[in-house]
Amino acid sequence: MRKATRNRSLAGLAGLLAAAVVLAACAGTGSASGPSITLYNGQHVQTTDALVKAFEKQTGIGVNVRNDDEDVFANQIVQEGSRSPADVIYTENSPPLEFLQERGKLAAVDPTTLSKVASKYSSPSGQWVGVSARSSVMVYNTLLVKAGDLPTSVMDLAQPRWRDKLALAPGETDFQPIVTSIAQRYGKAAALSWLQAVKVNAASHIYPSNETLTDMVNRGQVAIGVINHYYWYRERYTVGAANVHSAIAYFAPGDAGWVIDVSGAAVLKSSQHQAGAQRFVAFLVSKTGEEIIAHGQSYEYPLGSGVSTAKDLRPFDTLHPSSISVAQLGDGSEAIALLQEAQLL
Repeated sequence: MRKATRNRSLAGLAGLLAAAVVLAACAGTGSASGPSITLYNGQHVQTTDALVKAFEKQTGIGVNVRNDDEDVFANQIVQEGSRSPADVIYTENSPPLEFLQERGKLAAVDPTTLSKVASKYSSPSGQWVGVSARSSVMVYNTLLVKAGDLPTSVMDLAQPRWRDKLALAPGETDFQPIVTSIAQRYGKAAALSWLQAVKVNAASHIYPSNETLTDMVNRGQVAIGVINHYYWYRERYTVGAANVHSAIAYFAPGDAGWVIDVSGAAVLKSSQHQAGAQRFVAFLVSKTGEEIIAHGQSYEYPLGSGVSTAKDLRPFDTLHPSSISVAQLGDGSEAIALLQEAQLL
């Protein structure tokens, strides 16, 4: 899924109306009669479809699903204000939720729901809950790069030896937490210098999406890139193991480039269906909901109800990422400003 950047200058009313027409065409049917809620879905569609079907079957509550980039929805909710039709927003990353929380758009999540997930993966103020997680990794073509030659730090990707070998997808919201992490660790000036250097190294390999980046690495069009782990697993599932010519690797423990990204959900304060919306968010982190994530083709790590992934991922408790928290990742505005200054957005 292509992610939009979070432009703080919101689109005009005409643009919003045009987007609404498109979103209506993408909306799920929901329930023709009886209770229903509207979900603004910024998660991968296949993940959400399975969750919605199970929730509807379990509760009898219909879910009208609108699919778009998480940042598009975050900005749209701000513009719609109290008239927003959304009851729940479900995102791939935490910054859009923090963005809405800062603007007073989210309701408190039921404490019982929050208790299903370790507190460090949810909003410190309790206004959104973590549902699943992903880890940033390096993806590399095994015919072009030897495992022993891989960098141990994300900062090493700025070195001249990676010129014309590095791929980036800077427009993806998955990339923003890495930029934020570098800025938190080394300062904004260092983060900007790093962005300028990796831009040079990736000059002819700047792609619109992580899916494209992962595919280009696997095809040998470029040697190495930085993604979230699940893009590689989905690529392997799609093309078949026999056609995989790439692998993933992790940065050194605690490196600024090794970030855990949290997918989360929240109830809109303006929702006219608070009970149903809270039930949907609770379902996402319930054992049933998390088992769907654990066994599905999302290749994400479940965060709720003690459920572990059923896929052949590196065990979540053996990961050693940077200590940066969801609160420190913030709303992504720092990363966006730096990416814009480096002319990568």
